[in-house]
Amino acid sequence: MRIALTARRLYTPIDEIESPLVVVEDGRIVEISSLAGKTAARNMRIVDFGDAILAPGFFDIHIHGGAGLDVMQAAPSELPRLGKFLASHGVTGYFPTTVAAPLDSTCAALERLADAIEATIDGTAQARPLGIHLEGPFLSHKRRGVHPPEWLVEPTIAIFDRLWQAARGHVCMMTIAPEIPGAIEVIKEAARRRVCVSIGHSDAELPAARDAVAAGARHATHTFNAMRPLDHRAPGILGEVLADDHITADMIVDGIHVAPEVVKLFLRAKGTERAVLITDAISATGMPDGRYKLGPIEVDVKDGKCTYNGSLAGSVLTMDRAVRNVTQFSSWSLRDAVRAATLNPTRAVGFEKYGQLAAGGDATFVVLSPAGEVVKTIVRGQGF
Repeated sequence: MRIALTARRLYTPIDEIESPLVVVEDGRIVEISSLAGKTAARNMRIVDFGDAILAPGFFDIHIHGGAGLDVMQAAPSELPRLGKFLASHGVTGYFPTTVAAPLDSTCAALERLADAIEATIDGTAQARPLGIHLEGPFLSHKRRGVHPPEWLVEPTIAIFDRLWQAARGHVCMMTIAPEIPGAIEVIKEAARRRVCVSIGHSDAELPAARDAVAAGARHATHTFNAMRPLDHRAPGILGEVLADDHITADMIVDGIHVAPEVVKLFLRAKGTERAVLITDAISATGMPDGRYKLGPIEVDVKDGKCTYNGSLAGSVLTMDRAVRNVTQFSSWSLRDAVRAATLNPTRAVGFEKYGQLAAGGDATFVVLSPAGEVVKTIVRGQGF
């Protein structure tokens, strides 16, 4: 039976439709139109969300865990619990993200994550792991953040290929410091395999950052964090990230990692088409204060702040909160903020069909209140 969804408005998110009518059948969108001047057919079940907003499900390309689960430690059978937690915050697709660890341990984690990506999920509304983000081991020692220094390695195509094979080709994104020896060759090879190469955890000066972009890098990881600071005469990696209009870039908008005023500057620099929201969330997300796993290390969490030996170590940010924070920290509308959590990240990593609503696509939505709070999440027609 066909289901007709109605609400106050819909974000595709490129377009905004007032009084939308969305017809869904067998988990797919059959039609998107406006109810203005017409009524839904009588033979359809009508689900009216009142003054809410329909939008694509959020897509998180950088997340280490949540609901007590770390993606490098969890068994494939445990990840649906994370998926249900993420869906409660509007996320319907995500890239489980690694941290630097012994190569054998990393490869074992990649094999488990590949199993989860390839597994058939049950009929409940939950976020799906759709690709893997390698954050490490090809990072700068100086800008490593909390990644253990003993597990950082200089990039080689042989090591990259070992990780690629362990993940059975599901590596869709990789963070790399472009200035370290061997990085440019690995960037070229990863880009050839259609990986979204992201520059980050880097002390690169401007020429090295530009060389990385010329080699195929097209994104930047948690802008401002774990990067050489911006200098007005020697702008470094941030000069390339902020000034190059061909690069997309992401940011952790939790009010802790980056000051709201700098968030506003970032959004102005990258604009509504190239700014991407991530959470960098760890296993502590959605849990009480305490000590939680982040790959091979244990992180202390107190009052919303995650630290390891005094340094920031991921976040407990949820994507719906990031969207609301953008509207509070800047002049961006809710629709602009939603785009940064849907279409922009999926375009950046080559998964564009997941980031917009269109006839013929999956019936995967987040239903938002006018203030951007999650009312309901629907995944492939499940969750009404």
